[in-house]
Amino acid sequence: MTATHIKRVYRHFLIYGLLIVLLALFLFPIYWIINVSLQPNNELFRFPPRWLPSHLFLGSYKAVLSSADFLIFYKNTFLVASGSTLLCVVVSILAGYGFSKFRFPAASLMLVLFLSTQMFPAVTLLIGLYSLYSSLHLLNTYTALILASTTTALPFCIMLMKTFFDHISKELGEASEIDGTSQLGTLIRIILPLSTPGITAVSIYTFLVAWDDFLFGLTLVSDLNKRTLSPGLSLQFLGEFSYNWSGAAAAAVIATLPLLVVFLFLQRFMVAGLSAGGVKE
Repeated sequence: MTATHIKRVYRHFLIYGLLIVLLALFLFPIYWIINVSLQPNNELFRFPPRWLPSHLFLGSYKAVLSSADFLIFYKNTFLVASGSTLLCVVVSILAGYGFSKFRFPAASLMLVLFLSTQMFPAVTLLIGLYSLYSSLHLLNTYTALILASTTTALPFCIMLMKTFFDHISKELGEASEIDGTSQLGTLIRIILPLSTPGITAVSIYTFLVAWDDFLFGLTLVSDLNKRTLSPGLSLQFLGEFSYNWSGAAAAAVIATLPLLVVFLFLQRFMVAGLSAGGVKE
């Protein structure tokens, strides 16, 4: 082996070793929550802890799946995430197309103002949203949760769709308009079919944001039948005097499954949508 070849092998060894260490750090919480969910509570306080269950304990999963409250939380979360996704996709398409197609005063300023909302923590926006929804009598409703999650995801989605529309050939829209098609018809018939990767990316991003929401679901809703997964599980399994760690871990694993499915099967569509807007046609 030459000295250059040895250095290259050594460099690759260090890089892959570092990547393996980082991967282990990221995967350890997932492994640990699964490990906790497969053990009864009385075995979780052993020292040293068990790195693998002595036997597979599925009692926590059975208890969670048989819980009526958990099924209600699951249904509510799916409804809120689906509603937020639909609303955000429609609004971001229309707003992104408007910013991309038309030139009007203060357009750049409006985009900056939209994006500036991403700079503030959600808790700072929560005060204003709570007062607004209270005056509109929207507290303890799905509408409040859908609007709040949409508010969080919408600025990024508008900018993403605008960037995507900017890189679609303008000649296509102009040719459609010459044939007598309206602006809305051009958008629906010509632009949207070419924007499928961007729309998919916006849909996945919004669904993940809404599914993971904790703060809005905890604050804007107090009715148990309207609770979503994150606040519902924290209030049900983590009490003042006792913690059902095994049940909470099992519920977290089940609650994560839809996100895992979305990530595994739709990841390539999201990557394509995020990167396609950066390629000039």
